[in-house]
Amino acid sequence: MSQDFLVGVDVGTGSARAGVFTRGGQFLGRHEVPILMRRTDANFAEHDSGQIWQAVCEAVRKAMSIAGARPQDVSGIAFDATCSLVVRDATGAPVSVSRDGEDRWDTIVWLDHRALDEADECTRTGHEVLHYAGGVMSPEMEVPKLMWLKRHLPQSWNRAGQMFDLADFLSWQATGSLARSQSTLTCKWTYLGHEESSWRQDFLARVGLEDLLEKAALPQKASPVGADLGPLTAKTAEQLGLTTTCRVGAGLIDAHAGALGVLGAFTADVETIDRHLALIAGTSSCVMALSAEDRPTTGVWGPYFGAVLPGVWLNEGGQSATGALLDHIIQWHGAGGEPSRDKHLAICNRVMELRESEGLALADRLHVLPDFHGNRSPLGDPSALGVISGLTLDSDFDSLCRLYWRTCVSIALGVRHILDTLNTKGYAIDTLHITGGHTRNPLLMELYADATGCTVVEPSTPDATLLGMAMVAANAAGLYSSLDQACLAMQQGGTARAPKAEARAQFDRDYRIFLAMLKQRQVIDALD
Repeated sequence: MSQDFLVGVDVGTGSARAGVFTRGGQFLGRHEVPILMRRTDANFAEHDSGQIWQAVCEAVRKAMSIAGARPQDVSGIAFDATCSLVVRDATGAPVSVSRDGEDRWDTIVWLDHRALDEADECTRTGHEVLHYAGGVMSPEMEVPKLMWLKRHLPQSWNRAGQMFDLADFLSWQATGSLARSQSTLTCKWTYLGHEESSWRQDFLARVGLEDLLEKAALPQKASPVGADLGPLTAKTAEQLGLTTTCRVGAGLIDAHAGALGVLGAFTADVETIDRHLALIAGTSSCVMALSAEDRPTTGVWGPYFGAVLPGVWLNEGGQSATGALLDHIIQWHGAGGEPSRDKHLAICNRVMELRESEGLALADRLHVLPDFHGNRSPLGDPSALGVISGLTLDSDFDSLCRLYWRTCVSIALGVRHILDTLNTKGYAIDTLHITGGHTRNPLLMELYADATGCTVVEPSTPDATLLGMAMVAANAAGLYSSLDQACLAMQQGGTARAPKAEARAQFDRDYRIFLAMLKQRQVIDALD
């Protein structure tokens, strides 16, 4: 007798992960496979989408084996991914996005900042679409990347016949469908999902992309998150180790999948969902706030309609480098080295020891602004720079630990800065639901509660992002009447941590200094 098992696939910056779940949301097995990324300089990053698909197939097959699931047990699958841009020709063959013209590298990674000038140009238009992008165009969105491609690699643009957000590419690989998710188009392509005429052709023409819909094979209307895109093809069913009875759900951007996994169940009371915030934290951090109505917030992406759940608005803040920043601090410091998992844990353990004698005031004259890769939110300034104040000549391991601790503090204060901004726009956020790699860092998990003053909830499921995609797969397979019903049935709850009252004075002081440093940086940048 077959089971209604579900497979969620999550493609991040460095790996593809697959998980198998029951229709009730119980986790059965998971596997992760690395993916390649080429960095030719600080602003350029590229993927090989063919290699990503191979990694996805391997991850699914291994996860199925670990779960002890048979191919006929799986009724649905869905894919999320980073908001990376995949370029293919009309036949589906890869088209280079690289300056050296090698077709293998056909994907501009989300964190690629080659299109800074183009992003600024979009912002200067002052067009209506910016009202639904936080007022500022980011180089991490697709439109500036597409402008750069057309201007700097015209030979690739001329060959292009299909362009995808990575999540939509994976759905296309699985089904052959050219449908696009409302999550990807609304958040990264300036698609206005709440309006009848969703594409603003005048904006696309103004930035030189008047031929975009044809060149990218974009639909006039996006598919709602969780929509049934059809069954797996015979070829992809064989590659994934599944069957052609398995349905494919319209996916999401990876951070949005995490938001669905931890916040989806709260849509039963959408009027109070604005007390809850999803923090999807790994290499970078995304902050997701849902509401019943649109709440434009300068420096915070959105409001996006239907980007996580149909009929619900999303505001998305974020920090472009968090886990990556801690890795960088370890590599940069003379006592650091390779930022392995063991190295991070050794530093965290030593910080705990130092705090036994010095308390939360450990290194409290050392202050960090964490904008080493720009400030995504709430300043919306991709050119912002990181700052470290209070250095000495110390270069031993303890000095690294002190700097690491204060960098963690700055990351948490950056989240507080985003929350304060959102709470001026009608939100009343007092609970953070955290998923991603940061849940394995004890310093960050403590700080997210103590430095923000919020209750922190860590999901009980081993991977909330994969659970979110299993919810999407369940909806596509018709196991529930709607996506929000799938979320209610499959949610797994979590463990709550309240902020410590005795920590408030220390972090209130740190936050005042954090804000003063932001102003000081602005003054310095304005000097002739």
